[in-house]
Amino acid sequence: MKKDELRLMLQKRLLEITSESRKEKSKKACKNLISMPEFQNASTIMMYLSLPTEADTTDAILLAWQLKKIVAAPKVLWQQQCMEAVKIDSLEKDFSIAVSGLRNPIKGTAIPFESIDLIVVPALGFDGQGNRLGRGGGYYDRFLANEQLKASKCGFAFAEQLVDSVPVTEYDKQVDFLVTDEEIIHF
Repeated sequence: MKKDELRLMLQKRLLEITSESRKEKSKKACKNLISMPEFQNASTIMMYLSLPTEADTTDAILLAWQLKKIVAAPKVLWQQQCMEAVKIDSLEKDFSIAVSGLRNPIKGTAIPFESIDLIVVPALGFDGQGNRLGRGGGYYDRFLANEQLKASKCGFAFAEQLVDSVPVTEYDKQVDFLVTDEEIIHF
């Protein structure tokens, strides 16, 4: 299956999850994530700010703050077609919100690549080899390709987003493990 076809199939699959089920599944996925040594041992964690249909990272972000961890979120720099990790201290303020629902920090200190211990990565789909199918912009692939980045890369999704195979190109970057509401898979 081609990337565009797989994206459409996965977008439809995500839309079929009810908001009630999405909340419950997100809580289970966050519980799995925070049980991981990679989360427990990390000082600085970069976590995406969930779109309405994605696995919600809120519980993991709140616990990270309780544990006195630095939490960074991706800040998309549209003109440069890249993103940077920016320290956040709130989920309520200092964001611009795109039509898609993407929350983009409008202020905050940039975190150097080498300071990040764990990156929680979204995608439309993942396969059993650690390949991810993003939304098509390549922002995460470019970010994950930075040679200064030494962080563990954690895919975070609902079990429904796991597929047999994701088509890949030389530019696509893999994750080290995947956390869902049902399981944790190491690659």
